[in-house]
Amino acid sequence: MRLKFLLSAAALALLATSSAPYAATGKSEPAFRASSLSGAYLAARIAETDNDLPAAIAYYERALSFDPLDVSLKQSLLVALIANGDFDRALPYADQLKTVADIERFSRVALAIDAFRKKDFASAENLLKLALETDLDRLVTGLMTAWAKVGAGDAKAGLAHAETLKGPVWFDLFLAYHKALIAEKAGDEKQALAAFDRVLNNPAAAASAPEAFLRSAEAHAGYLARLGRKDEALKVLDRATELYAGRIQIDALRKRIEAGQEVRPLVPAAADGASEVLLNLGSALNRGGGESFVRLYLQLALALRPSSDSALVQLAGVAEQMNDSLQAIALYERVKKDSPVYRVAQMQMGLNLADLDRNDEAIVHLKNVLAADPTDMRGYLAMGGVYSSEKKFREAADIYDRAAAIIGQGTQADWNIFYQRGIAYERLKEWPKAEPNFLRALELYPDHPQVLNYLGYSWVDMNLKLEEGLDLIQKAVDLRPSDGYIVDSLGWAFYKLGRNDDAVRELERAVGLMPGDPILNDHLGDAYWKVGRKLEARFQWTHARDLKPEPDVLAQVLDKLVNGLPDDKHPTVAEEPKPSQQDMTVPLPNGGQRSDAAPQEPARVTADAATHIVLPGQSLWSIAAEKLGDGKRFRELLDLNPELRGDPGRIVPGQSLKLPGPAN
Repeated sequence: MRLKFLLSAAALALLATSSAPYAATGKSEPAFRASSLSGAYLAARIAETDNDLPAAIAYYERALSFDPLDVSLKQSLLVALIANGDFDRALPYADQLKTVADIERFSRVALAIDAFRKKDFASAENLLKLALETDLDRLVTGLMTAWAKVGAGDAKAGLAHAETLKGPVWFDLFLAYHKALIAEKAGDEKQALAAFDRVLNNPAAAASAPEAFLRSAEAHAGYLARLGRKDEALKVLDRATELYAGRIQIDALRKRIEAGQEVRPLVPAAADGASEVLLNLGSALNRGGGESFVRLYLQLALALRPSSDSALVQLAGVAEQMNDSLQAIALYERVKKDSPVYRVAQMQMGLNLADLDRNDEAIVHLKNVLAADPTDMRGYLAMGGVYSSEKKFREAADIYDRAAAIIGQGTQADWNIFYQRGIAYERLKEWPKAEPNFLRALELYPDHPQVLNYLGYSWVDMNLKLEEGLDLIQKAVDLRPSDGYIVDSLGWAFYKLGRNDDAVRELERAVGLMPGDPILNDHLGDAYWKVGRKLEARFQWTHARDLKPEPDVLAQVLDKLVNGLPDDKHPTVAEEPKPSQQDMTVPLPNGGQRSDAAPQEPARVTADAATHIVLPGQSLWSIAAEKLGDGKRFRELLDLNPELRGDPGRIVPGQSLKLPGPAN
């Protein structure tokens, strides 16, 4: 697990919905100088796949040097430049592509953004007219056009234009929010407050686009505060907190309003309004898996409003998701000191340093952050997370002890301090100190799935309170049925209780959810062995071994591959008898269904093991069927030929494959 996610939910869950990476980095030189158009193009595509946008840009530029008129190359280059934050470098290509319908949503919008920056609002309006529009495009260009009218000095016309926009139900929140902002600019208090109220009283929209909902709540409360309606402003923030507790920006705004301090508009100018449109839509689209698309909208938002801490933090969040800690750090560094999220940005920088294995720098950085405010529990969580990543659990426990001394019994927001403290002591094998912390975390936050799972699993794994542990884990699974780790805990609890058929069922489901985890595969191997499916057990242990587990787990897996599990007499591989029909129940390649096969001798490699040259059109299944008598024995070929890396699709004509030798 990446360190960044060790901070408490209250600290980070609503800081940002997260979005795209890549600050502008300037022109890059290719790693090698492609000597042809096709070579440069392929290198660019590979660089994009590797999420190396600077290299992709360089290769696309190289490809264009061979064919300067190629429109598709220009389109790819334009998108890469925008995604990388190189907005000004993208503008010449946007101008060349402004009449190409397929790319208008980015070329013309980019040119319109430049017109906003130059306060040329008439040109912006003209550029926002697209030949081809999806619902999303129509909402973006429609709201940006309304803001262009505001910029031209006619806020009432902007409001009237926003009123003409119609679309699917999901339009409602965005339309109401921006109508409220524009009505405020037009001096229409009644319509502004009515539109803000529509957003506030739309919980379904709040669930589908939480970042936009919370931005609206901030703008709403700020507007009421400027009208002198302090109590109503605080009630708006209360409503937002009911739905999404722990929003740092909301808490900071509450303090300003309560103190009677000046509250500036969240969207002070027309260009900021256009940026807000792109920010809101980019945030809403970032629901997982669409980072490459989302970052385009967020980078466009940032081009209009370079100091937007919300856009910066979300872009950094996606950089983290894409394992680009350097870019995340560069983006967090741009968050200004007067921003409510400055401290969290600084903590995230420390955690990203740790992800780069620059742990000493991370600790020094986080110590400075913590020294600036020793009461901020997020700092202790961040430092403890870095120590834990280095397996320095004594130092982690000491940090959490310091935090616990400050908070005393704590509140619900402090559950994670006790949870992480419990983990540190559990890893130190000091269970009498660990257990009370898990119990305290559950008192503060009853039914938290992570705590239920960790405590229940610990009890079960140590043969303590097995039934109670099973109950806790079952509750955690009910709360998070798609969490592979938690489902694995349930399967392992069944295993420890001797309910092996139940264990197999749950552990198969866990591996299906997280096939790349060595411990889950190891557990499934153990369960298979217990129900007599020994070939499948060895397959799972082999897979667990190849997934590079921690040294202690690896040692256990290697021992089981040689000796099987203890308790019964299990012969070594060389002496293993003919398996039963049940032993030959093997998982199909999809990892889900099983089918019975006729008993076969297990694969053995002898000094004179046979080989087979792959012929055109052959598959691993067809080779197993022809040479071994059963296509289902393709897994034996995978085991004997490590160059295939467990993937039957890696065979190519002319390749030499080892075959199992004859049984002794």
